[in-house]
Amino acid sequence: MIGPEDRSEDPRRPEAITGLHFHARRHAGRHARALLRMIYPPLCLACQTPVVEEGALCSACWPRTPFIRGLSCETCGAPLPGQSDRAARCDTCLRDPPPWPKARAALRYDDNARAMILGFKHGDRTELARPFGRWMAQAGRDILGKDCVLVPVPLHPFRLLKRKYNQAALLARAVSRETGVDLCVDLLKRIRFTPPQEGLDRAGRAENVAGVFAPHPKRAGVVQGRTIVLVDDVMTSGATLRAAHEALRPLDARKIYVLCLARVAKDT
Repeated sequence: MIGPEDRSEDPRRPEAITGLHFHARRHAGRHARALLRMIYPPLCLACQTPVVEEGALCSACWPRTPFIRGLSCETCGAPLPGQSDRAARCDTCLRDPPPWPKARAALRYDDNARAMILGFKHGDRTELARPFGRWMAQAGRDILGKDCVLVPVPLHPFRLLKRKYNQAALLARAVSRETGVDLCVDLLKRIRFTPPQEGLDRAGRAENVAGVFAPHPKRAGVVQGRTIVLVDDVMTSGATLRAAHEALRPLDARKIYVLCLARVAKDT
């Protein structure tokens, strides 16, 4: 006879067999991953040379990848010279403050960062979303709380059809998986098609995206009383994010922050 304390150890019992199968599958999975790593070794995110682990940069590309560390503008995320224990703002934000109180960015849009982001955005390198999401989670650790909802800046349906994916949504999903913060992919809609922002000055960018966003009428309850974190790939003048913020203002959110993968610095 088998006592209650011993029954789970009987290999003839269904739950014991299920456990054995689980461990066997996990063991087989480890072997399969090890075999794949032998055949397809992990490659540097930037230059594709072999590296020790997935999602890493090689020793040559690491120093050429401009992570934003140290002092940065509290409201636009741009890197600033010097050091300070107090929140600092760049000259542009002092002259024309953005409507959100805080913004964070992981990278300066330059050198390796620019090349990787262009590959991610236009070259179908969607595998970069996961490491990018880790970097963004680290950069935004002080604004990503339990009450937050990640909201990606949307593409117009025509552009989404052409590109096949929304890079901001991929980044938001990666940050959500990294942090456990809630995600609402379709809180915002892009209701008007616009030409690209490239080549436009600050005023032209703002005019180009004015009124292009609208909140989804059935998603407002998701963010009621919570903090929205707007997610985008690159912030240049901030015009697109300002337009998105304007569309979200009627919702009953507690605060609206901004988290970007990269920030165009003033001297680039």
